Amino acid sequence: MAQLTQWLLRQEYWLPSGITWEDMEDTEDVHYPKPHHLLFSLPITLLLVTLRFLFDRKIAIPLSKKLGLQEKVRRKPSPNPILEAFYTKWRKNPQKEEVSSLAKQCDLQPRQIERWFRYRLNQNRPSLTKKFCEASWRAVNSLTYLFMTLAVLYNKPWFWNTRECWVGYPLKPLHPSLYGYYLLQFSFYWSLVITAPFDVKQKDFNAMMIHHVISILLIGFSYCINFIPIGSLVIAVNNTSDSLLYAAKVFKYLKWQKTCNTLFIIFSVVFLFNRAIVFPYKILYSTLYHSAEVHEPYFGYYFFNALLTLMYVLNVLWCCVVILMLYRFLIHGKIVKDARSDSESSEEEDVDEEEDVDAVDQKAEQKHTQNKTALLSRNCVKAGWSQRGGGQMLSWFLVCTCTPPTGVRKSQSMGKWPENSPKNGPQTTKKQACMHQPAGL
Repeated sequence: MAQLTQWLLRQEYWLPSGITWEDMEDTEDVHYPKPHHLLFSLPITLLLVTLRFLFDRKIAIPLSKKLGLQEKVRRKPSPNPILEAFYTKWRKNPQKEEVSSLAKQCDLQPRQIERWFRYRLNQNRPSLTKKFCEASWRAVNSLTYLFMTLAVLYNKPWFWNTRECWVGYPLKPLHPSLYGYYLLQFSFYWSLVITAPFDVKQKDFNAMMIHHVISILLIGFSYCINFIPIGSLVIAVNNTSDSLLYAAKVFKYLKWQKTCNTLFIIFSVVFLFNRAIVFPYKILYSTLYHSAEVHEPYFGYYFFNALLTLMYVLNVLWCCVVILMLYRFLIHGKIVKDARSDSESSEEEDVDEEEDVDAVDQKAEQKHTQNKTALLSRNCVKAGWSQRGGGQMLSWFLVCTCTPPTGVRKSQSMGKWPENSPKNGPQTTKKQACMHQPAGL
C-alpha cells in the first residue's frame, strides 16, 4: 500500500518541472494544501446527510403542508399474482400483444389490464412531497454556497482575471477561507453521491453521477496540487445557477406557475451564460493556454484538462436541453416538461408526471368509442344505408351503448346515488331508454 501511494504521489506526475514536494512544506507563516487535509470532509459529509434527514422531517414536510402542497390520491391496483409477476420480472409497460395475452390469462378486458399497470406504476413513482423536500434542500444548499462563493472570491484577483490563477503557481499560500470553501464543497458532492440511491431517480441520473464523480476528482485533485484558484472558479461557475433551478422546481410543485416561469427564464439565461460562454472561453481556455505559458505541460496538466473537457461535454448536453425547454416554453407559454431533472426514469416516462390515471382511462374510453363509431359508420355505408339513415342508426346505437340511464349521469358525477337507484326505488333501464328506435330502421 505504501508503494502504491508513493507511486501515485510521484512529483513528476503532479508538479511542474523543477518543483518538488519539499518546496511545498509548511513554515510558520506560510501553509500549503496537503492531501490529508481532505480527510476532514468525512465527518462533514456525515453531518450534511444528517442535516438533510432532519431538514426533510422538521422543515420541508411541515412547510409543504403549510403552503398547501396538494398530494394526489393514488389508487391501488387489485391483487393479481399473474400481473404482479409480469410487472416485477419482465416489464412495467407491456406491449399490445402482451396485453392481449395477459387479458386472456386473467379473464379481463385489455383496458382493465392497461389500467392495472397504470395504477401499479403510479405506486412506485415518488410522491410530490418527496420531490418538494429534495428540491427545497438543494435550493437552500445552493443559495448558501452562492453567498459563500461571493464572500470568499469577490476580493481575489483571479476572480476578475484568470491569468492571476497562475501567478506564483504552484507555490501559492493556502488561505483559510479557501480551505473551508473547498472542504465544504468536497463534502457536499460526497453527500450527493451517498444520498443518490434514495433520491428521486431522474432521466439524467447517469449523467448527474458522472458529473458528481468528476466534481469530486476535480476538487480533490486541484486541492492536492494547489490548483485552488482555478478550481474555485470552476466550482463557482457550476453552482451559480443551481439555486434558481431548484427554487423554480419548488414553486412548480406548489403550482405557483408564474413564479416558476420567471425563475426558469432567469435560470436559463444564467445557466447558458455560465456553462456555454464563461466555462469554455474563460476557465477552459485559461487551463489550456495560460497555464502552459507558465510551465511546460505535464501529466497533471493533461489530467486536469481532461476532466474539465468531460465536464464541458456534459454542460453542452444540458445546454441543449435547456434550449429545448425554452423553445417549448415560447411555444406553449409554460414549462411543458422538465426534460433534464424533473422527469422520472425512462421506465416511467410513459406515464406523465402530472397526468391523472382517471384522465388516461377517460381518453382511452373516448378513443374506443370513436373507433366503434367509425367502424359502425363504415358498415352502414357498405350495407347501402343512406347517410341520413346511417346517422340515425349511429345516434340510436350511441344512446343504447354509451349513454347512462336518465338521471344517473348527474348523480354519479356528484358521487351520490340517484333517487330512483336500486337503493331507493326503480330506475330507468337501458332497455327502456332504447324502446323508441329511430324512424326508418
